[in-house]
Order: sequence, then structure tokens, then C-alpha cells
Amino acid sequence: MAKLLSCVLGPRLYKIYRERDSERAPSGVPETPTSVTNPPSSSWDTYYQPRALEKHADSILALASVFWSISYYSSPFAFFYLYRKGYLSLSKVVPFSHYAGTLLLLLAGVACLRGIGRWTNPQYRQFITILEATHRNQSVENKRQLANYNFDFRSWPVDFHWEEPSSRKESRGGPSHRGVALLRPEPLHRGTADTLLNRVKKLPCQITSYLVAHTVGRRMLFPGSVYLLQKALMPVLLQGQARLVEECNGRRAKLLACDGNEIDTMFVDRRGTAEPQGQKLVICCEGNAGFYEVGCVSTPLEAGYSVLGWNHPGFAGSTGVPFPQNEANAMDVVVQFAVHRLGFQLQDIIIYAWSIGGFTATWAAMSYPDISAVILDASFDDLVPLALKVMPDSWRGLVTRTVRQHLNLNNAEQLCRYQGPVLLIRRTKDEIITTTVPEDIMSNRGNDLLLKLLQHRYPRVMADEGLRVVRQWLEASSQLEEASIYSRWEVEEDWCLSVLRSYQAEHGPDFPWSVELPDALAPLETTLGLILEERNGRRHEEGPSYL
Repeated sequence: MAKLLSCVLGPRLYKIYRERDSERAPSGVPETPTSVTNPPSSSWDTYYQPRALEKHADSILALASVFWSISYYSSPFAFFYLYRKGYLSLSKVVPFSHYAGTLLLLLAGVACLRGIGRWTNPQYRQFITILEATHRNQSVENKRQLANYNFDFRSWPVDFHWEEPSSRKESRGGPSHRGVALLRPEPLHRGTADTLLNRVKKLPCQITSYLVAHTVGRRMLFPGSVYLLQKALMPVLLQGQARLVEECNGRRAKLLACDGNEIDTMFVDRRGTAEPQGQKLVICCEGNAGFYEVGCVSTPLEAGYSVLGWNHPGFAGSTGVPFPQNEANAMDVVVQFAVHRLGFQLQDIIIYAWSIGGFTATWAAMSYPDISAVILDASFDDLVPLALKVMPDSWRGLVTRTVRQHLNLNNAEQLCRYQGPVLLIRRTKDEIITTTVPEDIMSNRGNDLLLKLLQHRYPRVMADEGLRVVRQWLEASSQLEEASIYSRWEVEEDWCLSVLRSYQAEHGPDFPWSVELPDALAPLETTLGLILEERNGRRHEEGPSYL
């Protein structure tokens, strides 16, 4: 009877991974103690085969879940319509509650039938036995057996806790349950006394900003957190996850962040291969509708690096909502997991981010300055200009206030706190991070990210004429125009680099650098500016960055 109840309340099982044998040896991925194997019965297919009763019951419950999601998102309009029609009176609400109660009882009955279908299936009974054993005792063997299955991640046991590193338990400066430290925006009206009267005056605007951010704003900024989109992408996500596990020997893990959110991660270990880049770990930060199952992790994997992918809060197996504080909390526990559980040094970690993932990447670079390098692909400097682009001009004040208070993705400000190597990749045909049209290359906010970084690191070089010439370089629409600007200013790359090396040898590597030049050589500051731009930025002739 207890097993039947476990089957009723147990998670949905999607797939049983096939055995990873010698046929994958050419990939160069080593077998590890946690590598998974198939269940004993070789007659089972890799996809879980539910019995008819479970299959049909699952379909009914999935359809009910979709209807509930649609009702949730449309509830404000529905309540307004019912109120206008007079359907919210007590005489009409009571019968409706009876119908709703009956529907809930029917769905509970369907869930029980699904449990009976699972109970009659030996595959599911073996799975639920392994899952219960792992929750009781998270031994290596139990985790190895559980890794054979892909199921609803909510039931996966926690593998790493944010307080697990002993140094954090003893330190007062680390993250608390309220979250890690973020850079806070300056008040819009500095110098104004923060009296009770001023607080009362600001209250309606603050309430409006809060409602906008937590309803429309967050879903527009992170469409990947919308349940209906995740439901539509589920087959693709399952296929991508199977590829990472079966072909790349990936290991899935659940991390518990300091805010209580559970973060879904996938780790591919290449340290046992002959390729030296396998000793480096690339942590991938996905875009606003990206998932590690089908995201940018493929790029470092193809290059032979060890890779750690993770999903934003509220994406796929990760819980919570993707507000900046939650994003930073998630990134913090991911870095801690890489260092304290996977055994990488910060000097061996590279952060690679796509589009909106630049926020968590720059936060990690700011908070962990010993990280080896940061790569930002199709990212931007600040969210406010991009938010103003898609909203009416009359909403400018509301949009600015809402972003600054609740959705403040200040990538450039965070990146300027990092002293290490940075590579920026600009998508010249990107329609998402441009403020006008994709053809207007100078409106690409990747340019502003680069300029702010260079102005912070090299303030004397990136001033006046130097800044103007670099802007001309960025505005060039073809490599021919770039070469023309390069030749017009007679750029001497070797001389520029020698100036930088001499300054570094004399003053040390810490930015900002106040590179001094004789007055007679002042015009050459522009050539030095071009060299700095060439070293830090890359052009890429591709389109949108919304995934």
C-alpha cells in the first residue's frame, strides 16, 4: 500500500538513459565514479514506456495544467469581465465553487488512476524505489543509480547547499538568506530629504513599479520563465539533456541557493582528456529564453573545455523567479559549487555569457575577481535604454523607475569592477540590443559596453579625440571602412603595445591606467585607442541575440 501511495504522489518519469559504453570512447570524455549505467533489464527502451492507464491520465492532467496556466495569466481580464457582467455576486459564486470542487475531485481521481498505472509498471516501481532510497541516503551508489533517470526535477535531491563551504559558515561577509550583495542604483533625486511626507508621495509610484515589474515586466524580460513556453519546448529540452548525458557524459545536480531557490545544473568533465583546455572550466550563462539543454554550452564543449551549464531561476528545473537578486544568488552558488564540489580553482574558471546572461557573468567577475576571464557575446551595458525602446515615450519615467528599482541589469557598472581579461563579441545585425534598427550599428548597446569599459580602464587614452575616433571605428559598417580608419590614423600596433607593457611594468596591472604621453605624441593616443578597441572587442556578422 505504501508503494502505491508513492506511485500516486511520485514525479513524472520522462526517460531512462541508455548505457554509455565504449562506442563513445572517441569523444575523449572520461568515465567518472558518478557516470551512469542502464538499469539491469536490457529489454527496456531508453524512453520510459508508460502503461495505457498512466499515459491517458497523464494527458488529462497535463491538459488541466495548461488550462490552469492560461486561466492564471488571463485572470485579471476575466475578473474584470465577470465584475462588469455582475457574475461576482454571492448567489452566482457559490454554484461556481461547487463546480470547481467537483472538478478538483475528478482530477484527484485521475491522479489516483495514474498512480495505479505506475504501480503496475515494473520500470516505474524500480525508479520510485531508487528515488526513495536516495532521499534516505545520498550515497554514491544511490546517486549513480538515480542518474539513470530523467524525471520531474522538483523531486531530485539537493546535491549542494550554499552554506556547505566551511569558510562561509565562519565568515560574516558572505551571503545571507536575504541574498548576495548587488550594486544599488543612486537615488533619482539626490539631496532631497527622505521625510515621511516624501515617502508617502512616492508610495503610489513605487506600488505601480512593483506591480509592473512582477507582472508584465519580468515576463517580457525573461520569456523563458513563462510556463506555456517551457511546456512547448519540453520535447526539445529533454532531447538536449539526453544528448549531454549520453554523449557528453554530463552529470546533473541540484544546487540550493541562499534565497531557497533550487538551481538546475549540468556538468561535463574533460579534465581526464589529453586536451589541455579540459583543465579549464567554462561556466555558461544563458539568454532570456535560453536553457543549458539547447544553449551556448555547445560552443565550449566543441572546443574541448570542461563545462558547467545552469538554468535561470524559474527556467526548466530551476525554481523561483528571475529577478536580479535571485539571478545573482543563483550565480553565487554555481561558482561555489564549481570551486568546492567540482574542485576547480577560480584561476581556472572562465565565464561565458550570451545576451542577458551578461548580468550574472559580470556579477561573478565583480564578486570573484580571481576568475580567469569573461566572454560576453551579444550583451549590453544597461537595460534602461533597451526598455525605453519598446515602451511609449509617455511611460519613460515609469519604465526608468521600474527598471532601476526591480530589474536593474547594470552590466557595464559591474564589469568595470573586474580587473581581468575581457572579450566582447558584437552581433552587428542584432535587432534586440539596438535602440533604433539593426542597420544602425552605432545604436548597438554592445558598443556602449565596450566604450564604458575602455573609458574606465584607460581614461586618458579614451578622452576627447581618442574617444571620437574609436566611435568612428565602431560605426564602420564593413571591414573596408575599418581598414580605412586604421590606415588614416597610421596605427602602429607594436608601438602602442610597447607603451602599455611599459606602463604595466612600472605601475602594475591594476586598472585604471593613466598612460602618459609627451605632448608631441598626443595625437597618437587615438591610435592607442584603436588598438585597445581591437584587443577588447570582436565583430560578428550575425543576427538576433534573444536566445
